Parts: sequence; C-alpha cells; structure tokens
Amino acid sequence: MNSYLKFGAILCGLVLAATSIAAETGGDLYATYCSQCHGKNREGAVGPNLVDATWIHGEPTKSRLIDIISKGVADKGMPAWSSVLNKQQLAQLADFLLTKPVAVNTEAASAAELAKIRVPKGFKLSVYADGVSNARGLAIDENDVVYVGSRKAGKVYALVDANKDGVADKVITVAEGLDSPIGVTVLNKNLYVAEVGRVIRFDDISKNYANKPAYKIVKDDLPNDRWHGEKIIKAGPDGKLYIPVGAPCNVCDKENGPHTKIYRMNPDGSDFKPFASGIRNSVGFTWHPQTQELWFTDNGRDELGDNTPSCELNRAPKAGMHFGFPYCHSGVLLDPEFGKGKSCSDYVAPVAQLGPHVAPLGLAFNTGNHFPAQYRNQLFVAEHGSWNRTQKIGYRVSVVTLAGNQLLSDTPFIEFLQDENVLGRPVDVAFLSDGSMLISDDDRGRVYRVTYTGNK
Repeated sequence: MNSYLKFGAILCGLVLAATSIAAETGGDLYATYCSQCHGKNREGAVGPNLVDATWIHGEPTKSRLIDIISKGVADKGMPAWSSVLNKQQLAQLADFLLTKPVAVNTEAASAAELAKIRVPKGFKLSVYADGVSNARGLAIDENDVVYVGSRKAGKVYALVDANKDGVADKVITVAEGLDSPIGVTVLNKNLYVAEVGRVIRFDDISKNYANKPAYKIVKDDLPNDRWHGEKIIKAGPDGKLYIPVGAPCNVCDKENGPHTKIYRMNPDGSDFKPFASGIRNSVGFTWHPQTQELWFTDNGRDELGDNTPSCELNRAPKAGMHFGFPYCHSGVLLDPEFGKGKSCSDYVAPVAQLGPHVAPLGLAFNTGNHFPAQYRNQLFVAEHGSWNRTQKIGYRVSVVTLAGNQLLSDTPFIEFLQDENVLGRPVDVAFLSDGSMLISDDDRGRVYRVTYTGNK
C-alpha cells in the first residue's frame, strides 16, 4: 500500500478512536469519520473527491456505497467501517453521500468565520486566497507572487494579486503529483520545493509559474521517513539552502545518523552538511534582520502529559550547536529514558518555551513599516495547535517581543481558537512588500492577510 495513503488511513483511525459519542445524522457521521480524508466539504484530500462526476468504483448507488464503506478499500488505504458503524449509520452515511451539497454563500460564511477570529485592536484579518488545499509553506517572489506548498494535495500553488487590491485574483497550480511538498523558497529567482525525499527547482519562476513549468532535481537522497519526514526549505542570507531532517519517532536516539538535524547546502545541492543538531522536528526557519542569525521552532515530544515538555523557539548564531534532543527537552527536562547520565546544561537552551504541544511551525520577523513601530523587527510565530491535549492550546499566531536576543514577552496576536472551537490552524507566516502579513491555514485551505487600519 502507498505509505502516504496508509498514513491517511491511520489518521482516520485516530479520529475514530478519539470519538466516543456517535453522530446522529449522515452529515455528522461524515464530519466525524470521513472529512479528515475526503475533505470538510467532500472536496477530496488524502481520499478522492466525493462531489465531482468521477466515481472510482462505478455508479454510486446506495447499496454500493454501503458495501464500500463497510468493507473499505485496502489497496487505497481506506479502512473498513463495518465494525464501527451499525447498519443504520451506514445507511445514513450513504444517503448523505448521495445528496448534492447545499449551496453556501461563501462570502457570508467567510465573514462570519472571520468575525470570530480574535485580532488586536486596529488590525484587520481578511481572506487573501481561498481554495488553497492544505496550505502550508509560503514564499514570495520579487513581484509579490505568493507560492504555497501543500501536503495532502501534493501541489504547489501560485497566488497572484494582479490588481493589487489585497486579494489574490488567481490560484494557479504550478506543479502537482508531488510527495508532500510543504516547503517552498525563492533563491536567485528560482523556486525551490522540498518533498519528503528530494529537493526540486523551478527556474526563473516569476516568468513561468503559469505554464506548468518543468523542474530540475537538485537533491534526491534525503531520508524519506514518514514520521516527521516532510521537509521545509528556506534560503538563508548566506545564499545557501537550509533543510531539516526530523526524528523518525516520538522520541529516539538517532544522534549518529542523518536525523534530528538542520542541514545547509549550496543551491546546486552540493556541500550538504549538518548546521545544527539535537532537534526533534523543526518546521520553521527565519533569520534575524539585523544579526542574520538563524532562528527556528522545534516541536516537543509527546506522551509526557498535558503540560510537559514545552515546544521551543531556538537561536543558532553559528554552526555546530546541539539543542538537546533526545536527552533534554525545553532546556530543563531530562528525558526519562534517554536523559540518564546527561545534564541539560550541556546543551543549548531555547530562547523561549512556547508552551506544551502548541506545535510551533513557521515564523518570520516583521521588517516593514506597515505595522506600528513596536512590532518592527519582532518575531511572529504560527502555532498549529495541540492534537493530544485534554484542553486545546495553540491555534494562533503569537508575537515574540525581543530585546536583542532575550525574550521580553510571548503574547497572542491572531487567535483561531474560541471555547475549544477551532477556526483555523496557522502554519506559516510571511510578509508582502507593502508590509502586510500573510498566514497559511491548512485546515481551511486558505491564506489570510493581516493589515493595520488604526492610527500609528
């Protein structure tokens, strides 16, 4: 079985296992058991689209749908649900799938959703682009074309705001059929895309993004583990490319292998060497605009309870630093298994403990003048949000205020969590040339724009 599809099936099973109260309607059943793989609105994700005219298993009759749902499709990674759903529930679900989706006023729906998302006084959150399935990494070229990597869709998009009104006019598919291309960056006018096992390059991207450009393989021998195996990629101020290789586990000692490190390489893929080590799973890099030093997020280990350990914000001013994993977590907590005989003082402590299980991902310094002066050269961090905590935490973009390299405060900026109701899951942060902020949201398949409308 394709390992990506297998992961999708496992994910669906996790959703199922976490659900203790049976849904009452076909729509509720779909939302509980199917939407994770087939999309919130049946638009497709890991699993196929269920509202278009293409049906893989023949004409969709009620009996055929019940049979497929009951038995699953093993070679496509779809689990069998007959041991979970009773006959009445299977029939309800089949009936729901046979109904046409109700037309929704998306503009009104978006406005209602946006009104629930907390933003600071004087700021405005708007939808820059919709229909960007599983939007993850962001990169912006010299013309303000925004490139977005996706995970489940296997695509790279270009968002184009031709009339400069703050809303993308076009969502263009640059490439598709890729393996979880979550990482994108622009260097020397070329677009670099990181898949699980390789890095590819699209040359002179600003002239070619709309023409389904061909790509060149830059490096194709990266570790292809599925657990923490997806790769981001960022171009550093030194003209080199930086790529992480995460731990292929929750916690394990891979110190002597290729894992748990951030690597640096030349744009042609040569001189691929570790830059930093002792890193569990980094999904965000940026560089300080004044010192040019690398800052990155790291996701803490699981299975030590709701409140430990904290996820990390780290600073790497030079090559060769070790940040503690798997021996020490968040700078203060020795691992119960791998920390024996170790001391946290032997490793680089984080600049900030961002909170347990908040899942910090992309981050960016604000260098523009659009936001008020107190935000200049301060750091914005996207927190994807907890999946394994009794009470949810994260689901926000926070602003980390620094004095030099020292933490002054870590406060919410944009909050997508209201009374345990998730309104979005931010992944990456980037700034357009006008100084406005973009935030990718892989849950809603959107990119948001944040502007300042108050008095400076």
